[in-house]
Amino acid sequence: MADSSLGSSEDKLVYFQDVTGMQDAALCRQILEAHGWDLDAAVSAMLMDTRPTHNEGGPDPHEAVAAASTSFPHRSNPKTGIADSSGSPSAVDFAAAPGSSARSHYAASTRHYNDNEGASASASERDGGVARNPQPPMLIWKLVTLPFSIIRGSYNVMYTAIGLGMWIAGGAISYSLGALGWSEARIAADGGEASLLPLPVGAAEAVEFVRNFEREYGEYHPHFQTTTFMEALRRATTEFKFLFVYLHSPEHVDSPPFCEGTMCSEAVVQFVNENFVSWGADVRSSEGFQMSNSLRASAFPFCAVVMSSSNQRIALLQQVEGLKSAAELLAILQRVVEEQGSVLAAARADQEERTLNRLLREEQDAAYRAALQADQEREQRRQEEAERAARQVAEAERKRKEEEEAAAEAAKAAAEREAALERRRQEKALSLGPEPEKGPDITHVVVRFPTGERKERRFYCSVTVQSVYDYVDSLGSFDVVKYSLVSNFPRTVYNEEKLNLSLKDAGLHPHASLFVQVEES
Repeated sequence: MADSSLGSSEDKLVYFQDVTGMQDAALCRQILEAHGWDLDAAVSAMLMDTRPTHNEGGPDPHEAVAAASTSFPHRSNPKTGIADSSGSPSAVDFAAAPGSSARSHYAASTRHYNDNEGASASASERDGGVARNPQPPMLIWKLVTLPFSIIRGSYNVMYTAIGLGMWIAGGAISYSLGALGWSEARIAADGGEASLLPLPVGAAEAVEFVRNFEREYGEYHPHFQTTTFMEALRRATTEFKFLFVYLHSPEHVDSPPFCEGTMCSEAVVQFVNENFVSWGADVRSSEGFQMSNSLRASAFPFCAVVMSSSNQRIALLQQVEGLKSAAELLAILQRVVEEQGSVLAAARADQEERTLNRLLREEQDAAYRAALQADQEREQRRQEEAERAARQVAEAERKRKEEEEAAAEAAKAAAEREAALERRRQEKALSLGPEPEKGPDITHVVVRFPTGERKERRFYCSVTVQSVYDYVDSLGSFDVVKYSLVSNFPRTVYNEEKLNLSLKDAGLHPHASLFVQVEES
């Protein structure tokens, strides 16, 4: 995963050149672009490419490193063992010498210090340790090999794209498993038999280095990070500590006493674990060999203190070469912490100030959001109350209008009914004609109402019972629509079947007494 602090491509390019020691900016840019500008993937690929190989009949790489450690001119202070860096222990950017790569630098070192190759050593010194470029091929040969070059280039592009996709998928799965606590490096460092996913090259080599170191010298040692160098450097930056780097040469004669007496010393272990983030590597591994070239290790055992500088470059603060006692190494590290600790203290103070300001802004934002939310809730309640009051007023107004409309309709209906009854009474009165005088053909009828009112009238005996009903309707003494006229002795109900009988035929002549019987509707 690329460092989040390296935002621009130019910063990543400079960082990549510092770690790998490559000076060709165009080539470095092509390598980074091929790996999607992922520093870890690009550095891991370059470390695999630059890892020394054993050529049949040639010198052993580790022997060359050992020879270099004993034959290189010692660049450290003879009294303190502290390397001179322009006369000052301050941060110094390190990179490979111009025009040299890790492989050529290593090859030059091997040729220069091989006792059996004196003549070639002289030639190597004259050439500056850089292989001469061969003459470019002929034009005809280029034309002949052009199709094969195109096919090979297409294959490389496809292979790179497939590998990049698989790497991205593996990184996503590794991140997910890491969020669940299934860290590959942790499982491997704890002695796990099988890993869930393959580790990056640098991390796998770091795990192997810790495992071999513990097998040779025990488990009590500085807490070496089981990650790549860049990841360890990022962790040191995050924790505001320096990165303590130890490059281990297993076959060097001074390595066992240094590891047993110095690196595993209780005072050194406690001081390093408290003040540094530690990272170690075997110089025979790809990343260990690369870092030995980048740091220009000339003697072993080799220790260094590095940190990330403000301009996104790696700063070398101190390096210690050769066999040192625990007291000497501890004194050197203590002096580095005392002299350079102000940088970390300032960075930590700056980070704490930024954190405090961020927390203060978050609190202010939270208070503002809470006040805004409270205001919004009050405004919402006010609007809801206003809407509820408006709804109540509207509901009351609607009910009042409905009641008024109902009362108006009832009054209208009552007026219409009263008008209809009045028309009916008038029609009935007109249909009766004038009341006749007494005579033998005249029937005298008395009608009693439920209210106790008593009415009487004379009719011709030849008129029908309907005329008596018309007479009762014309009086308007009550508003009952459905009723019957009934006689008591004998009890006779003059209903619809008898309406067409004359008074004489109905037995009501010459005198009749009837009462009104209201029927339930």
